[in-house]
Amino acid sequence: MANVKLQIIPLGGLGEFGMNCLAIRWQDDIIVIDAGLMFPESELLGVDIVVPDITYLIENRQHVRGIILTHGHEDHIGGLPWILSELNVPVYGTEFTLAYVEGKLEEHKLLDDTELIEIAPGAKFTLGPFTVEPIRVTHSLVDCVALAIETPVGVIVHTGDFKVDLSPPDGKAFDLHKFAEYGKRGVLALLQDSTNVDRPGYTPSEWSVKPRLDEIFSRTKKKLFFSCFSSSIYRIGIAIDLAFQHGRKVAVVGRSMVESSEIAQDLGYLDIPPGTLIHPGQIGDHSPENVMVLISGTQGEPMSALSRAAVDNHKHARIAPGDTVLLSSRVIPGNEKSIYRVIDHLYRRDANVIFDDGASGLIHVSGHASQEEQRLMINLLKPKFFIPVHGDYRHLKKHADLAQKMGVVDLALVIENGDILELTADDARKNGKVTAGRVCIDSGSTADVVEDLVIRDRRHLSEDGFVLPILTINKLSGKVERQPELVSRGFVGGDAALMEGARQVVAQTLENSSAEEKADYGVIKEKIRIDLKRYIQKNTSRRPLIMPVILEI
Repeated sequence: MANVKLQIIPLGGLGEFGMNCLAIRWQDDIIVIDAGLMFPESELLGVDIVVPDITYLIENRQHVRGIILTHGHEDHIGGLPWILSELNVPVYGTEFTLAYVEGKLEEHKLLDDTELIEIAPGAKFTLGPFTVEPIRVTHSLVDCVALAIETPVGVIVHTGDFKVDLSPPDGKAFDLHKFAEYGKRGVLALLQDSTNVDRPGYTPSEWSVKPRLDEIFSRTKKKLFFSCFSSSIYRIGIAIDLAFQHGRKVAVVGRSMVESSEIAQDLGYLDIPPGTLIHPGQIGDHSPENVMVLISGTQGEPMSALSRAAVDNHKHARIAPGDTVLLSSRVIPGNEKSIYRVIDHLYRRDANVIFDDGASGLIHVSGHASQEEQRLMINLLKPKFFIPVHGDYRHLKKHADLAQKMGVVDLALVIENGDILELTADDARKNGKVTAGRVCIDSGSTADVVEDLVIRDRRHLSEDGFVLPILTINKLSGKVERQPELVSRGFVGGDAALMEGARQVVAQTLENSSAEEKADYGVIKEKIRIDLKRYIQKNTSRRPLIMPVILEI
């Protein structure tokens, strides 16, 4: 036993935001924490989502005992359909998290084949050599947990996404006592959320947005469009309470907003006063000052309800001059363009737009711990080893430095996706790597994995366009029947003289080719492609995609 080590292997979420997925292995048993996705950067042309490369899990499929989810955000559960289509293992999550997962798996026709097991804070369960206790934490979503995992070499705590909120709107406070208990017993390693390591102080409670929102409700004379993340159940609850207090009916618009609020109502997280909700089709039946529209699309997603309403293209949500649109969310880096485009359209409709510009009062609070809460957790748990998770490399590095400087932990280590961290009761060190990376998915189909080559071709086409030389060759004689044609798209070829020159190049290539070469279409296509590429590059310094087409007659 002395030389057997516990392995921690991140497969996503370390060195990037999103795609959180981490494997913990003891001998022949592996458990996986979270299975997230990330949304693509603009350079991943045409890719819908990105999920972690789980080659390591597939190679060790007989050892994987289950996937444990910390909470229901997309960056923690969104990769499940792709992972479960390769690995049929049980999925563990809290009641609310599993309600989100069910909808996702149903969409991909995987629900009937997947075993979903509900877990609850304080209720321990065992998977192979691991005993796992979920611990209640607070975040911007409800029903979130950290995981305390008893392993043969000691206890590991994974915080999931968290902030320390001692008075959340649902009354289910962050369980400081349980963390303190584990700290007294001794913690071998702490894996902690790094998202807000740049922010000093504490993250405010969810309640702290209420005074400013209340003021906006009392000032608004016409319709109020309230937009937030559809998973921000606390925020939705506060907005509905305020609407009720100010005598406004509530219409819920947008698929994700409708689904989230229905799940939250069914599970008792939203208590909507009777008679408050109206169907979106009834908005026009009430005077504007008596209506609040709860609408999805806070990040300017192109087909979201708010984006469509902003260009007057929504059946029910019509924004009239003097209406107020409140965006109660943060601007996720990378989404600035689309959000400000929607805000521009809203101003064109003469709407009063309120968004998080940091100027006056709180209309949004983060769901992640700031520096003082991160220090508080480290002090409570007093781990021997500290491993920052969830964030870009600079966040991980800064978080490790923060922990090391406190003098509480023996060693803070920065690891990245694919690194194997080996732990014993006294030692932690990196030892080797496994395959890790990204898998690009197109159009939401489990089969449509996009290869790097495809993305490279798309980038090539988007920058330089393409040129199609079209040749007509007589199959029997190998004779070229007519002058080659050139069709180009997205290629700035300059003047007609250049295209005429290109045509001459193709004709010349054909002339210099034997009848045998002309009969072998593979050879003649490649000869034309090489000669034309050389000519265009020399004359324009551009490299369009060249695809010769041969018509047989």
